[in-house]
Amino acid sequence: MNIENFNYELPNKLIAQHPPKNRGDSKLLLANPVENRFKDLSFQNFISLLRPNDLVIFNNTRVIKARLFGKKETGGKVEILIEQVLEDQKALVMIKSSKKINMDLKIILTNDYVIQIIERKEKLFLIQLNQGSFHELMDSYGHVPLPPYINRPDEIDDIERYQTVFAKNKGAIAAPTAGLHFSQADFELFNQKKINYTFITLHVGSGTFQPVKVKDINLHAMHSEKFEITNETKKKIEVTKKTGGRIIAIGTTVLRALESSYINDEIMTGHQETKIFIKPGYNFKLVDSLFTNFHLPKSTLLMLVSAFAGFEFTKKMYSHAIEKNYRFFSYGDAMFIEQNFINND
Repeated sequence: MNIENFNYELPNKLIAQHPPKNRGDSKLLLANPVENRFKDLSFQNFISLLRPNDLVIFNNTRVIKARLFGKKETGGKVEILIEQVLEDQKALVMIKSSKKINMDLKIILTNDYVIQIIERKEKLFLIQLNQGSFHELMDSYGHVPLPPYINRPDEIDDIERYQTVFAKNKGAIAAPTAGLHFSQADFELFNQKKINYTFITLHVGSGTFQPVKVKDINLHAMHSEKFEITNETKKKIEVTKKTGGRIIAIGTTVLRALESSYINDEIMTGHQETKIFIKPGYNFKLVDSLFTNFHLPKSTLLMLVSAFAGFEFTKKMYSHAIEKNYRFFSYGDAMFIEQNFINND
């Protein structure tokens, strides 16, 4: 398929620049591609849509304050985005600078912290910290790595709001944004209503924002992301399947992890890595329903939704959302696709 098939016009006013005042103060587009219908609801309706044997699965990755600002010895400004901490004083990073990055370049972050570039690793750089650890550095001087379409510096509120209430395992540089809608009160309601839920961990990388640059999407090389599925989650999934409940993925990161883990009719557990590219024509193995935010034009995540809901139906959903002034992207509104599209169109 051609990349232009996944393009759409979005008014800038619909790109959410701040989170809603309270978690869950969001619209929810309820969609069922099998029955070819959708309905405008609020997020507060979501729990009422769940059935007794369903299993709701969240991504409990924790966003690190991965954006750092420094300067060269010559005074030029440099922005660093930590992609992966390898050791206390070594990390893989993206570097933004007005001039070409030379090897052995020193970047001064503070009077105490200095970084040296060791080598280039494809689109990333391997860097060395002079003392302490990257986690200490980020805790003290790091900034919340807001996505590029949020046109403002990070603020104090982002430290809490660009993080799910159930965030646990450090390692993401982008939030699993579908989970941002849920508050502690929602989990109390889950427990009261005896709704089954569990967690996986997938550390979202910067690749989630990388545009597809080839005309033929089949030629696109996917970024790699690390994830973990526990034995407890595997058992809950198996029980849900046996009792006729739905596996409900809260976000595309959960869906990617679950579909990647299913090999030779079995869910693999433990630490894993995925480069899965889910696009129209993909045959879903585990996930029955998807709760997700709205995604960027020409993005692999929009392609994933098109595979799940059907290409033509997805176009209708997005047109409807734009017409009804839904808020888009990380801090925006959500959709709940009740059932995946069985006969991929």
